[in-house]
This record gives sequence, structure tokens and C-alpha cells, in this order.
Amino acid sequence: MSVRLLLALLLALPACRNDESVRAYGAADKEWRLVELAGKPFDATATLTFPEPGRIAGAAPCNTFSASMTVPYPWFEVGSIAATKRACPDLPSETAFFTALEQATLSEVLGNTLILSNTDGLSMVFTAGG
Repeated sequence: MSVRLLLALLLALPACRNDESVRAYGAADKEWRLVELAGKPFDATATLTFPEPGRIAGAAPCNTFSASMTVPYPWFEVGSIAATKRACPDLPSETAFFTALEQATLSEVLGNTLILSNTDGLSMVFTAGG
């Protein structure tokens, strides 16, 4: 193999893996359901997906949402959350979900479990839906 061809292949490798976020490390192609927030069961329904590189989306207890998310794994940083504006009895749960999502700074994928956390003790545990 010539040196030029080898160099061309090596330079092309980063372009093949332009998504370094949690999506590329096991979170893609799954719908994640929040089952625990701050060590307590989360009884409302909230989901999280990684539909494409650089984006998250999902359903909070009352509204659907989306945001940007481009930091490399294992970091987690949500951009401004855009959500619909429906009211429902679960608005306090939704507020807690969005607040925690915005405070998360670390992510870990362990098979069908996704954990979002931060150094202040926040913990969000999600399980992958089938």
C-alpha cells in the first residue's frame, strides 16, 4: 500500500465517525423511558430519543420536545429545549424532568440502561423500550 493511499485513509477516518455523542455509543435507535429520577421512581411518562446526530427528542409528561446535543461521549449537554405548550396535571413532573435533563452533564450506556448524571448527585435512569 502506498504512503499516499495510507495517509488518505487515515485522514478519512474522522469523517466516518462525525457523531461522537452518546448517540454513537449505544443510545441510537432506541426509545429511552425515564424510570428513576434522583433515586426515586418516576411515575409519569417521559421518553428520550437520539433521532439524528446532534439532536435529542422525546415526550415529557405533557409535551413533546427536542433540543441539540453535540458534546462527545461521555459528556452530556442539552441545548435550549423546544417544547409544545400543552397543560396537563403532570406539569410538576414535566418541570422536574426538563430541569434534570438540563442539569445532566454525564452519560453512560449499559446495554438497555442509560444513566444521565452530574457531579452534584443528579441521577436519571432510563431503560430502552422494545
